[in-house]
Amino acid sequence: MTNTESKPALKIIPLGGLHEIGKNTCVFEINDEIVLIDAGIAFPNDEMHGVNIVLPDMTYLRENRHKIKGMIVTHGHEDHIGGIAYHLKQFDIPVIYGPRLAMALLQGKLEEAGVVDRTVLKSVGPRDMVRIGNSFVAEFIRNTHSISDSFTIALHTPVGVVIHTGDFKVDHTPVDGEHFDFQRLAEHGEKGVLCLLSDSTNAEVPGNTPSERSVYPNLDRIFAQAPGRLLVTTFASSVHRVNMILELAQKHKRVVSVVGRSMLNVIAHARNLGYINCPDNLFEPLHAVSNLPPEKVLILTTGSQGEPLAAMTRIANGEHRQIKIRQGDTVVFSANPIPGNTIAVVNTIDKLMIQGASVVYGRDKGIHVSGHASQEDQKLMIALTRPKFFVPVHGEHRMLIQHAKMAQNMGIPAENTVIINNGDVVSVSEESIGVTAKVPSGIELVDRSGVVHDTVLKERQQLAEDGVVTVAAAVSWEGELLAKPEIHLRGVVSSVEKSLLQRLVDRAIERTLSDRWTEFAKSFNGSEIDVDWVGLQVQIEGDLKRLARRELQSSPLVVFLLQSPAEPPVKVTGRRRRSTAKVAS
Repeated sequence: MTNTESKPALKIIPLGGLHEIGKNTCVFEINDEIVLIDAGIAFPNDEMHGVNIVLPDMTYLRENRHKIKGMIVTHGHEDHIGGIAYHLKQFDIPVIYGPRLAMALLQGKLEEAGVVDRTVLKSVGPRDMVRIGNSFVAEFIRNTHSISDSFTIALHTPVGVVIHTGDFKVDHTPVDGEHFDFQRLAEHGEKGVLCLLSDSTNAEVPGNTPSERSVYPNLDRIFAQAPGRLLVTTFASSVHRVNMILELAQKHKRVVSVVGRSMLNVIAHARNLGYINCPDNLFEPLHAVSNLPPEKVLILTTGSQGEPLAAMTRIANGEHRQIKIRQGDTVVFSANPIPGNTIAVVNTIDKLMIQGASVVYGRDKGIHVSGHASQEDQKLMIALTRPKFFVPVHGEHRMLIQHAKMAQNMGIPAENTVIINNGDVVSVSEESIGVTAKVPSGIELVDRSGVVHDTVLKERQQLAEDGVVTVAAAVSWEGELLAKPEIHLRGVVSSVEKSLLQRLVDRAIERTLSDRWTEFAKSFNGSEIDVDWVGLQVQIEGDLKRLARRELQSSPLVVFLLQSPAEPPVKVTGRRRRSTAKVAS
């Protein structure tokens, strides 16, 4: 056996971020050691009623927690760090390395969740190298993105160097002056990169992604022309954009009132770390700016995506306690809707306009640019690193396909490129790459109370689509209805009259009691009786569900409440009497 053949293959296992946007989470495993790169969240779609966030299924990591040696964080966006606090409730991570801003944001999340003692956070800088376990050395290479302090990762493994781009764009005039470290990428390309995992979000977009600086003159013009108050909303984590907005506020002599917890949090950490530089007297609380001339006020808020509880949405709905839209207000949406949020955003814009605001929005206004690489930028990444194997990540299926075609056009053989799904185990050796196994994948849903299980979500979907039917009935120890069942309909559209539905329900319950009672009521010693009330409740509820589907021509959520006697009878004599409850014919 040759030395090459004796080396174990590196396993790359994405648990999120493939065939979707968000919850980016990737496992690297070799020699029974695991390193994670990022652990993000996604946001729920319209069918996930009451769900706040979406996490990847972490079954594989729960089952292999003893192998976990550490985590690498590429940057501080929620779709890369938002899941970490939740995962730490299930398993420890010995150490987490990442950029200073991401670590500051993460520290607050872990403290709030009460899991700060489940890991150690360590900040790193450009070109820092850290050993994780015996099999991995992570090298942090500065890139440019829509948030400050972002890295591409060169992961040194026993089989070779794997480069994970993280999220990136090519910005030659970065707002913070931190330039993309192309030189280091090229050095790796010259020495030999075994595999490149590259951000595919904008793989369908031709050309180059504009610099973040290109937004500045367009915002400057809007600020100069605004006659009254300015209300500006953008992603709280877009530190570069927020920095420019604060620069322009100083230029146009406006004081700034910041609204929204996440915006306040990011600005505080970015100022503390030096990514935002502005004087303290630029900021004023809301109650103070209400007395200033409108042309001297800028309100910076969350809610650029129409989120129900965000500040801008509450302002549009007239629900914010301190901010009401006035004639002469200018509202600026310095963000484009992410997939799934378009309707919520346009509804918010409509409501603001109805109240008299002038709203500036849309791609044609030049007040937002993407934080992700377009086609020519993605080609540059491939050209610099010259990988042997290529895996497109971070994107929906069509984006992954387009990115793979791009790599093949640049000379990477088709057999050296793989399109993978969440949960696929990609085995990479010095000579080959391929999917060799599958681990549990999917999603875990979380609301304010905790994990939302599939059955709960299905019930919420039924409630939203077809309403709920509640039936309550009291049954004696002899299997008799003690009173007419009570029926309540909520959100149910029905052509069936209430009196007819009452008779149908009465008959259905009576029939079950008459035909099935002996299956649930057992006597022993000739004198005592034992009733399986839970089994009886389940049986009647199932019968009522079938009745509802047949008569109502829909599938409402059916809840049957069974009231049983508190004390069982001591003696049971004779045959069970048939129910005396009257059922109309």
